[in-house]
Amino acid sequence: MANIDFPAEIRALRTKYANIEQVADVEAIRTDIAELSEQAGEPNLWDDPAAAQKITSKLSHRQSALERLETLHSRIEDLEVLVELAQDEDDEASREESVKELSSLSASLDRLEVVTLLAGEYDEREAVVSIRSGAGGVDAADFAEMLLRMYLRWAERHGYPTQVLDTSYAEEAGLKSATFEVKAPYAFGTLSVEAGTHRLVRISPFDNQGRRQTSFAAVEVIPLIEQTDSVEIPDNEIKVDVFRSSGPGGQSVNTTDSAVRLTHIPTGIVVSMQNEKSQLQNRAAALRVLQSRLLLQMQEQENAEKKAMAGDVKASWGDQMRSYVLNPYQMVKDLRTDHEVGNTSAVFDGEIDDFIDAGIRWRANNRAAPAE
Repeated sequence: MANIDFPAEIRALRTKYANIEQVADVEAIRTDIAELSEQAGEPNLWDDPAAAQKITSKLSHRQSALERLETLHSRIEDLEVLVELAQDEDDEASREESVKELSSLSASLDRLEVVTLLAGEYDEREAVVSIRSGAGGVDAADFAEMLLRMYLRWAERHGYPTQVLDTSYAEEAGLKSATFEVKAPYAFGTLSVEAGTHRLVRISPFDNQGRRQTSFAAVEVIPLIEQTDSVEIPDNEIKVDVFRSSGPGGQSVNTTDSAVRLTHIPTGIVVSMQNEKSQLQNRAAALRVLQSRLLLQMQEQENAEKKAMAGDVKASWGDQMRSYVLNPYQMVKDLRTDHEVGNTSAVFDGEIDDFIDAGIRWRANNRAAPAE
């Protein structure tokens, strides 16, 4: 077993924890919990289900954040005791347990440190994620469906509720596009680093000659609109089309004109919803996503104006941000952070936390770096 300087390692853990605690502002978290608990205790709380859900969700998130911090602090204290026990009694089993706990604690602090970097204007929002197939024909459509499953599995692993709002199926296989919500605090800040162009290289299962195919899919992540955002859209700026839902049906979903397509005339933004049975439900969901996209567009315009005043700054996101290679070797590599793994099956099964964490750190470093 490698000779580990436990006192130095524990001091490093304490320093990292202190920095996280300062950035997280524990006293502010406790204040938020007290205020939200008081609101959650109001007898008429559920008279407004949407507002009640927001309050209880935020309370749960703040309580979880405080619990994570307090648990990590206790684990550092317990590790110090365990190390002393191993040294005093020359206990090899305790020494091995100390090494494992040191590694686990370091990883947990690294993960929590990433969460503290989510300080953008909309980072704490829930997220709306859209996936569109790009160049590559049926392979691209299949790739879009693979990405949809990847993100839904990621959310499932974390216990985040999701709702698929719209799916447009391709003719032969896969998806032309899909839109879904991730209903968890900080979902937008977390998943926003996934936005961009994804590339897949593999032997095409749709090519009877077994040739290698490169295909692309685009991922868009926007913050979910809230009632307080007041993004008003005049009726005369929206074109509404209704049509019959497509794809796997059942229970009248594709036997009535329940699907809705909204076109925002000034910007050309188009939003389609078809996964609810009611036209009114689909229209409400489409309007919410349209408002969210307009909100993000407004923020991007403001940022562009700030960048213009600051001078020419290189774009942060390239046309291609991640490659998934299944042939002639297996590797998933993020081209911004250089993070890569060889277990492609695990990635497509939702194990993407390391990519997300690396992306959040990359983004924070680029925000902090002075413009040249």
